Amino acid sequence: MNILNLEHISKVLGAKQVLNDVTLGIDDHDRIGIIGVNGTGKSTILQITAGVMEPDGGQVVRGRGLRIAYLPQNPVFDSEKSLLANVAERVRGKEAHWDTEGEVKAQLLRFGIPDPDCSPEILSGGQKKRAALVAAMLTPSDLLILDEPTNHLDAEMIEYLEDFLRGYKGAILMVTHDRYFLDEVCNTIVEIDHGSLCRYDDANYSRYLELKQQRLDYALAAERRMATLYKKDLAWMMRGARARSTKQKAHIQRFEQLRDRDRIVEERQVQLSSMASRIGGKTIELENISKSYDGRVLFHDFTYHFRKTDRIGIIGKNGCGKSTLLKCILGLVTPDTGSVTIGQTIQFGYFSQENEALDESLRVIDYVRNTAEYIRTEDGLVSASDMCNRFLFDKEEQYTLISKLSGGEKRRLYLLHVLMQAPNVLILDEPTNDLDIQTLQVLEDYLDTFNGIIIVVSHDRYFLDRVVTRILAFEDDGTLWQSDGAYEEYREHEYLRGQESVEEKKTIGKKLEETPAPASESKPRSAHAKKLSYRDQREYDAIEGEIDALQTKSEELSKEMEAAASDYVKLADLSKEKDETDAALEQKMERYFELQEMVDALNRD
Repeated sequence: MNILNLEHISKVLGAKQVLNDVTLGIDDHDRIGIIGVNGTGKSTILQITAGVMEPDGGQVVRGRGLRIAYLPQNPVFDSEKSLLANVAERVRGKEAHWDTEGEVKAQLLRFGIPDPDCSPEILSGGQKKRAALVAAMLTPSDLLILDEPTNHLDAEMIEYLEDFLRGYKGAILMVTHDRYFLDEVCNTIVEIDHGSLCRYDDANYSRYLELKQQRLDYALAAERRMATLYKKDLAWMMRGARARSTKQKAHIQRFEQLRDRDRIVEERQVQLSSMASRIGGKTIELENISKSYDGRVLFHDFTYHFRKTDRIGIIGKNGCGKSTLLKCILGLVTPDTGSVTIGQTIQFGYFSQENEALDESLRVIDYVRNTAEYIRTEDGLVSASDMCNRFLFDKEEQYTLISKLSGGEKRRLYLLHVLMQAPNVLILDEPTNDLDIQTLQVLEDYLDTFNGIIIVVSHDRYFLDRVVTRILAFEDDGTLWQSDGAYEEYREHEYLRGQESVEEKKTIGKKLEETPAPASESKPRSAHAKKLSYRDQREYDAIEGEIDALQTKSEELSKEMEAAASDYVKLADLSKEKDETDAALEQKMERYFELQEMVDALNRD
């Protein structure tokens, strides 16, 4: 059933025609992913659909009583109210008839915001985005509109969001660069290019690639046929054809139509040759480095010597210390202990989470020329203007003020600036945030031929699988676990490691069951033989039963969590209780081993 129509929508932003006579229908079962180059109007379509922006032409026809929940690209909160009050107000709306605070608290906790009563002013941009995502998820709606929902989420949060959206009952309209996410969630892809839309039904991202290639192959073949026909008609016209007959008039009209047709051309691609400088014998050596903030250990005793061909992906939960580790490597942060040694030939290129402060009064071309007027690549010397063109800033856009660019276009410009410095060590901190898929694809191709070290912090699973050959994963205790291969191999290794841990616990439990109760000693002790204290003996006698009870409780909680998968408040409570139970079980196991060692030592005396 159709719930919303965009009919002949047009929109001009500044001097740029962003949308031109666009029509899009949304049915109640649609899960639409919008893709396209930054600055082509993806967020504009979402804003117009959500009703926060009016089109210049055309109309938006919404079904009666249609409820819309919207996640903007850059959410804003009321600084006079707590975060909890902000989110709960958005969820409840003006006509509140149920208490949402419990749900909001549970979801904020799940998305890494433990203090719901804090002021929004103290939150980072990523935390605000996650809080706004919670509001959109919990708001009752028939159409959920999401602008870059996976930005600032770690892998665990992304997978949880995927599960939520798979179970969502309404329609979904979203913009995201996360290709695995598009594969898992969407059943329709809409591509925007030069103000127009092309829709691919019954397609996730992988299927879209196949269908688009078929469409391009057909269109290019048709263009070649028309070009051949045009050449023949041109030759006929050059011979001096006269419109003396109806047949000749029709021939001339066909020639004019062919001449004035919209030609199909190959899409512009970001094309960059490797610009890395040579690396000497010594690279980067990390020796037993540690770092803590406010008494919290981020990482400790980490040692790693980078090889010249390393392609390292660093992953972990938000706030675990990934960016801090990068800054220690760069020398921007000093580790508490250990040393960081940098080879003399090392030249860093640092693509940070937040763009460096761009002078928005500059034009695009002037900003690039400030980096380098010419750059040497494998193709020879390339001018700043040509570099801009290769990075999807055409001649007209090169003379646009930076202040007029979209957030994604600024991000792309900043990436060009980093690469043009010809680094031999590329440090990329969340490079996929706000970059369009086309730019990401060619960045990935560029990294394939990059002659240097690549260190990436990212939650984009597709990008990690495409680029890296080793994963460093932050553990909860501040250690970094190394896994050879890309992200999928890491997940396999993590699963096998988890299975080994389960088997180990089962083995320990079995040993506990087989351990005989302490029997009276068969041989007399010496007069000075020691025994357990009264307190330790009572603990030792009871601990096996306590361990059995905790194991049983942990298993029951796991089953309850599966049954409560759609009840987010209950799920959060059960998850917390299970974590506490498992922690108590681990402590009991450790204590059992301590007591058993004491008993064994006494028996040997």
